[in-house]
Amino acid sequence: MTYSRTFKLTLGVAVSMAQAAPASAACVVLAGTADGFDKETAVSRAQLALDEYIKQYRIENNLGAVTVKAMRAEPQPYWRGRVSENMMYHPDIVTTSSYTVCWQGVVSTYVCTSGAQVCW
Repeated sequence: MTYSRTFKLTLGVAVSMAQAAPASAACVVLAGTADGFDKETAVSRAQLALDEYIKQYRIENNLGAVTVKAMRAEPQPYWRGRVSENMMYHPDIVTTSSYTVCWQGVVSTYVCTSGAQVCW
């Protein structure tokens, strides 16, 4: 099993309507990539890689409670610079906590990247 992880830092500001005062929220977009001999295996491995990365990120950054919501991440290919649209498998798989895209790999039949936005 091969997988990789990526993250992109984003900062957001939310306004609390009840207090009419700004409240800051920090967020990152994290992604996990994995391959598989079929789409189901690649998707489950990518989602697991993402879950493990979220846990690791929380520990490394001393974070308490976080919210996780699905967010599309760019494909993270192993063997090529980018993934063209004609290589993509559809439909994408979206759950409450991850957004997964899959494509035809060079070595593996299926490669998937699962993405999520994590806020605290």
